[in-house]
Amino acid sequence: MNLSQKILGVTFTNPTVLASGIWGITAASWREVARSGAGAVTTKSLWLKEHQGHRNPTIISTDYWTLNAVGVPDAGPEKAKEEIGSFNEDKPVPLIANIIAESIENYGLTAEEILKLKPDFLEVNISCPNIEDEFGRPFACSAPDAAAVTNAVKAVSKKTPVFIKLSPNVENIGAIAVACAKEGADGFTVINTVGPGMAIDLRSRMPILANKVGGMSGRAIKPIAVKCIADVYSATEGKLPIIGTGGVYTGEDAIELMLAGASLIGIGTALADRGADVFAKVCDEIQLWCTNEGINKITDLIGGMHKELASRKIETVSDTSTS
Repeated sequence: MNLSQKILGVTFTNPTVLASGIWGITAASWREVARSGAGAVTTKSLWLKEHQGHRNPTIISTDYWTLNAVGVPDAGPEKAKEEIGSFNEDKPVPLIANIIAESIENYGLTAEEILKLKPDFLEVNISCPNIEDEFGRPFACSAPDAAAVTNAVKAVSKKTPVFIKLSPNVENIGAIAVACAKEGADGFTVINTVGPGMAIDLRSRMPILANKVGGMSGRAIKPIAVKCIADVYSATEGKLPIIGTGGVYTGEDAIELMLAGASLIGIGTALADRGADVFAKVCDEIQLWCTNEGINKITDLIGGMHKELASRKIETVSDTSTS
């Protein structure tokens, strides 16, 4: 079966993507991920200036979830130029540059700097849940704020597609996606981590993370990712591509996100459990499932749930709260 597809002029040999912040630091690590089967790589979040992040301990993992309070550290634009420049010398797979900023103005300035390095897509992180103590509520929590960031980035990104990374920690993710789409967003990454959450050490009776709270990823958040992807796809009428990420460990996980509306599949936490070749394993599992089900093209899966609901004349999922 053909796993390749062209999205906004960029060819992906398969739908798997290294998620931002996971092995996303150096050109050497990106090449290793590409050799391990990833269809594309995403950089860690890049700031306009060096950013220290949080002190250790910053991560705790169980079989079901991971809490991360790394705090988005970054060495600054000179390091980004060095690593992205090196990767682009032979670029085995498309590169998605993830950017972050503390103000709407600086999103535009950061985008302007990183666009000089010629990434294939820009991914705009407006949704990190573990730096609220430093910068306040994420821009993704407000439709006007999310739209304003989109406008600032699109003002400088004339040719490079812009994907807005949305938060699950909102009442109506579909409405926020629509607001960004009206300002020219070319696509979305859905979702960022859930929370923030907390873990407490029983003996010391203290939070385990130095930051006290962190964003939750891992297997446990997949149902939330599926619902959020479905909401964004429905709200934007399936017209804009989605990088679906959250809890993907297997090929069947990836297919579920695609049926909800994702075109590409971000993989992050699963690297720790299944190894660097998780991308190849997931692709093999997608291939096997599709062969057994008689699916010939990966694009036949995208939005499949919505098409099935429509064929049965059943209303699509609602993006309102069930509480």
